Amino acid sequence: METNAYGKPIRDFRLLRRIKKARTRHQLLATHHSGYATLLQKARHLASYSPNTNPQIQSMKLKTIILSAVITLPILCSSTSAQVCDDDGVFLGQLSANPYAADSTANKFGAFGSPYSPISVNNPYSQYGSAYSATSVSNPYATEAPKIIAADGQYLGKLSANPYDPDSVSNPYGKYGSPYSPTSINNPYSQYGSPYSPISPNNPHSTQAPVLCGDDE
Repeated sequence: METNAYGKPIRDFRLLRRIKKARTRHQLLATHHSGYATLLQKARHLASYSPNTNPQIQSMKLKTIILSAVITLPILCSSTSAQVCDDDGVFLGQLSANPYAADSTANKFGAFGSPYSPISVNNPYSQYGSAYSATSVSNPYATEAPKIIAADGQYLGKLSANPYDPDSVSNPYGKYGSPYSPTSINNPYSQYGSPYSPISPNNPHSTQAPVLCGDDE
């Protein structure tokens, strides 16, 4: 039986499905990163092999392999991220401080970070960014704010401005908003809040930031 950070059983079936899907995504990401590492290993091997090969041809092959790795990894990561919310939620990107990641909410040119995108939490006129929408991150009275699911499957509460919602990251006394809780993105010493953790939304170089799942009104 799945349990939360306090050892109590989780009885929300929708949340259980999301956790299961997130774990699957985590495994897929591990596989994709392994494939990425293999491509780079081949590139290094190519660089030190075939000393009699034309240097220009060797350099072209090396660039092709590296370019393939760089292009392929973000695409695979993006598709597996979206799988977390496929069944019963709307994929709203990755809650991330990385301004270059395609799915990052910090990427102002991306679909999930642009202030003009209908699926961006940064759009003050969208249902996920409006101060009046029940599913928005900006409504201090929201009850259905987007849920945060970490790359390892851990539920991290709701990205909400509501300081009274027990699951809100804005509730300083809740387990998802307290700066002392191990499952809070506001705890700079936890793996989910540290600016150095690969799965933290506060790491500007993160590639495995938490996924945001919104509810459709």
